[in-house]
Amino acid sequence: MSQQAIAFDIVAREGEARAGILRTRRGRVETPVFMPVGTLGTVKGTRFEALETELDARIILGNTYHLWLRPGAETIRACGGLHRFIGWERALLTDSGGFQVWSLGALRKISEEGTEFRSHVDGSTRFLSPEVSMEVQSALGSDIVMAFDECAPGQATHEVARESMLLTARWARRSRTRFDELQDAGMDAGRVEAAEGLSGRQALFGIVQGASHGDLRRESLERTAEIGFDGYAIGGLSVGEEKGVMYSVIEEIAPRMPAERPRYLMGVGTPVDLVEAVARGVDMFDCVLPTRNGRTGQAFTSRGKVNIKNARYSRDTRPLDEACGCAVCRRHTRAYLRHLYLTGEMLGGILLTHHNLAFFLDTMRRVRQSIRSGDFARFRQEFREECVRSEV
Repeated sequence: MSQQAIAFDIVAREGEARAGILRTRRGRVETPVFMPVGTLGTVKGTRFEALETELDARIILGNTYHLWLRPGAETIRACGGLHRFIGWERALLTDSGGFQVWSLGALRKISEEGTEFRSHVDGSTRFLSPEVSMEVQSALGSDIVMAFDECAPGQATHEVARESMLLTARWARRSRTRFDELQDAGMDAGRVEAAEGLSGRQALFGIVQGASHGDLRRESLERTAEIGFDGYAIGGLSVGEEKGVMYSVIEEIAPRMPAERPRYLMGVGTPVDLVEAVARGVDMFDCVLPTRNGRTGQAFTSRGKVNIKNARYSRDTRPLDEACGCAVCRRHTRAYLRHLYLTGEMLGGILLTHHNLAFFLDTMRRVRQSIRSGDFARFRQEFREECVRSEV
């Protein structure tokens, strides 16, 4: 039997919730895991030293679309791949660029071959296809590559969602073919000597689409699993559908995904969303909320959200979260953080971002621990009750 690109072992279960170990060519990742988003080769508002030491993030994301446009795939390849280019030695996952192209709306034109669009950087016409996405991701040298997909709007009709889902399935097969060709040709810029039992190659994940339609999601999963991937993702959620619809889709699809492979929910969501998705069988998450909200003055805490702009915090000498042990909460008050934010000091967004990332990553640590100890159901209930408060 040939060696695999990644290995995934389940170490504990409670209901559909799973705690596991994902071994990539650059190390071990405990799951369920939250992956900070590094769109342009940087997790906005934080240094890699903080991600590695204080936050202990084992895997982060890079964005194929944005890095392809700037600085360009061949520039990154010439610099030794994305890991060397940005100075990150732990695991990296890159998305396919499909969602970003979809979000361009009227600026893009989708065909069977791929997507033509105008660059948001300079207005030039560009073309992204399954083959191009695989070629860019091989130049980036990420440890986990995502197949190129097409995302239907959350409230798409059955007919529109089915056409989109079938296109994603055809693109998935083309992604698989081109990915294998590139691996065989040694075009992976991030190739390293992997741990025993692993091939050292990139891994490829397939994506399940189908909007809010359960039958289409099931068909998409069957078509994607038939092709065969190292892991499977649920895409196309948190794009305008009701929260209950999102949970229903996850509950319908996640337990049906191959049990021996990691399950990844793309682009979702709040801390409560993460815990609820874990309860439905998901292992991996990413979302821009902790960094984006930090830059706009909002903090996630164990007692609800804090909008640091509010006047009520002008003389508040408490930390953001009295239950949080991050460096920001150990040192700084809400009053000081409000002062930084209102005066436009960049440190304000940096500190809020650090806390938010610490909160998301610590939530996942607590989730893993509760699953291993058989206490996840109680943790889930208590966490949900505390975090739904609007503000503290």
